[in-house]
Amino acid sequence: MVTVSKPIIEQFLVKPNTSPLVIPDIPLIDLSKPESKQHLVKACQDFGFFKVVNHGVPLKFINKLESEAVNFFNSPLATKEKFGPPDPFGYGNKCIGRNGDVGWVEYLLLNAKPESDYPENFQGIVNDYATSVKAMACEILELLADELKLQPRNVFSKLLKDEQSDSVFRVNHYPPCPEFQEKERNGSKLVGFGEHTDPQIISVLRSNNTSGLEISLRDGSWMSVPPDSESFFINVGDSLQVMTNGRFKSVKHRVVANGTKSRVSMIYFGGPPLSEKIAPLPSLMQGEEDSLYKEFTWFEYKKSAFNSRLSDNRLGLFEKIIAS
Repeated sequence: MVTVSKPIIEQFLVKPNTSPLVIPDIPLIDLSKPESKQHLVKACQDFGFFKVVNHGVPLKFINKLESEAVNFFNSPLATKEKFGPPDPFGYGNKCIGRNGDVGWVEYLLLNAKPESDYPENFQGIVNDYATSVKAMACEILELLADELKLQPRNVFSKLLKDEQSDSVFRVNHYPPCPEFQEKERNGSKLVGFGEHTDPQIISVLRSNNTSGLEISLRDGSWMSVPPDSESFFINVGDSLQVMTNGRFKSVKHRVVANGTKSRVSMIYFGGPPLSEKIAPLPSLMQGEEDSLYKEFTWFEYKKSAFNSRLSDNRLGLFEKIIAS
């Protein structure tokens, strides 16, 4: 367990937000139902975030990976640090990126390609899990394309299936922080991972039964997402927002840690090849509709995001100014 002196804890705190005026229901989508296509599109337009059930990812893959992650994070710090610092892959602790963002978190960032170098015991387990989750993500993207009447239907999913796909896999551990318990009672929140949007096309999140994930609502308030260890939560990424010319929304989200419970989450970030050009799809442009974004390659956007702070509006640099 990570321990720090009380003065240092202050850098991880955020003031409590006002409660949402209206607490919406998080879209719940059953992928086995024929009507899931319509619900997926509506969720991407209204929320940029939803939960899926009947997802087809074997429970044994989920449980094995979580068990191995818990074992790794329970290892002595010296053992974990053999796999760090992240450059860009590897073990990290508290420091997120290189621009001063910090969080009450330790993590493993891994390349999602099967031949990548992982810590001992992770290789086969991560490959099984990531392959299955990627298949589910591609199914969701193809259902979205179907409902949007896009041809070919793999217009999104082919970017994840490409051999050069720049997808990554992340395992986060938010350890308990006993020193925080008094401040927690006073309404303060301990930042595990600061507010941000995901730059890729789609993110697939699964966590244990400890709460912590929060999403930003349109009124600027934060809503806590009830945990569900058997389901997956899906985020629209910035790149998918651009490809749909803003129809789908990349939701801002964050994670708060707490004083007594440990949280483990596993996220697959489906990204395109580095050379892929990202721009609104012409087939989605209606009539005289203007493109809201400049064309860019995934490499250009990834580099720009890497050089920004978590909370920055990363897409702002790539938005077009439309004359009125």
